[in-house]
Amino acid sequence: MATTTQNFAKAEMLIRRPVATVFEAFVDPAITTQIWFTRSSGRLETGKTIEWVWEMYNHTVPVKVIDIETNRKIVIEWGNYEEQTTVTWTFTAIDKASTFVSIINSGFKGATDQLIAQVRDSTEGFTLVLANLKALLEHGIRLNLVGDRFPKEMQ
Repeated sequence: MATTTQNFAKAEMLIRRPVATVFEAFVDPAITTQIWFTRSSGRLETGKTIEWVWEMYNHTVPVKVIDIETNRKIVIEWGNYEEQTTVTWTFTAIDKASTFVSIINSGFKGATDQLIAQVRDSTEGFTLVLANLKALLEHGIRLNLVGDRFPKEMQ
């Protein structure tokens, strides 16, 4: 299968919090580390390259921030070596207290089986991140969905 712009993963969710609160949760590692990765070398800022670390999986990913439009959009490139993809978050204020978040991860490459696995894993991962964020921001609950996805006992 040839790669096309159709090779992307998508996850979306309504979060009942103001757009500024939801946006800040993705740019501020003090919040993001509660729902996704465990450590970050810094806040997301256009032109900056940082690292995200998942200590429970002994995994680090370099992240290049391509563009940020406050309360509207975040675009990054991430991955390891030849596995770079682009992730775009779009934030839409539904009203003063609700935000619709869309995350698209694009640029996957490889044979059909590889593409299917990458799209599946990315869709699943970003869905867990959005569900984690929804629980944290709406109910103050830390579900640990990302950390519990691959328990050591199952490996």
